[in-house]
Amino acid sequence: MNTHRAVSFAAGCTEPVVILDSERRVVAASPSAARALGGAESGRRLGEEQVAVDPELLVFYLESTPELSAYQELRVGFTAAVSHELRTPLARLLALLESATLPGSDVGELMDLARREVEQARELIDDVLFLGELETGREVVALGRTRAKPIVEEVVASFGERANHAEISLEVRADGRVELPLRPRMLRVVLENLLANAIRYAGQGTTCTVELSNPADGPMLAVSDDGKGVAAVDLPRLFERFYRGDQARTSRGTGLGLAIVKHVVTAAGGEVEATSDQGRGLAIRARFPPPA
Repeated sequence: MNTHRAVSFAAGCTEPVVILDSERRVVAASPSAARALGGAESGRRLGEEQVAVDPELLVFYLESTPELSAYQELRVGFTAAVSHELRTPLARLLALLESATLPGSDVGELMDLARREVEQARELIDDVLFLGELETGREVVALGRTRAKPIVEEVVASFGERANHAEISLEVRADGRVELPLRPRMLRVVLENLLANAIRYAGQGTTCTVELSNPADGPMLAVSDDGKGVAAVDLPRLFERFYRGDQARTSRGTGLGLAIVKHVVTAAGGEVEATSDQGRGLAIRARFPPPA
């Protein structure tokens, strides 16, 4: 990788990211970082006081040559995304706590809202840590085969109250003979994330169907709904970390659920795909290889 790649990467960042070499010279900077610094031309040396002008500025250092490996590029982008996602609940939490000090404020209600923000941040951190465990091999995804129907019924039942609150009906169509190449815990992780996604975005009055079948080309787990669907421009990016379409940007999700689903399914040798016609619902299907 050369400097050009670092510049291209930074140019595509929406976060204020600046990349420095070991002598604190600018290698690359995103447009928002350049604005915050009053200019960030390549080779400019930045002191600590200069990078401290904006508390949201994300600074990364290259140990030697001003080049980004594929791993470094992924790490920088992921760190920037996590930092951005954590800022939102923390900023709202700070605003709520400040409001609680004002005369006449409803402290009880504000504390309830603050608690939700803490739970949102904790959920994000848990998802980030879990995804990290998957990627470093600390979680064994596939270990034998699991008869899936009992776990599917258990997980769907656990989402009953949440679905009722969202005014969404849950249906199960499960072939009791189907076995999936996943540990029980990993199967729960996949299904919980798929159901949470459907309940969060399908919309009131819709039906979410969980299907477990065994076609000739291998077993399949599918979660579909007849709700709002997903715009064609958003569909190819649904499994990207932190990606949210316009409809999802106001949600309380972490933006990692479908990325975790894809990682678990592919680690077990399967494939996952999403299909949708906007206004006609979304279907996510996880297909696994047939047993040997």
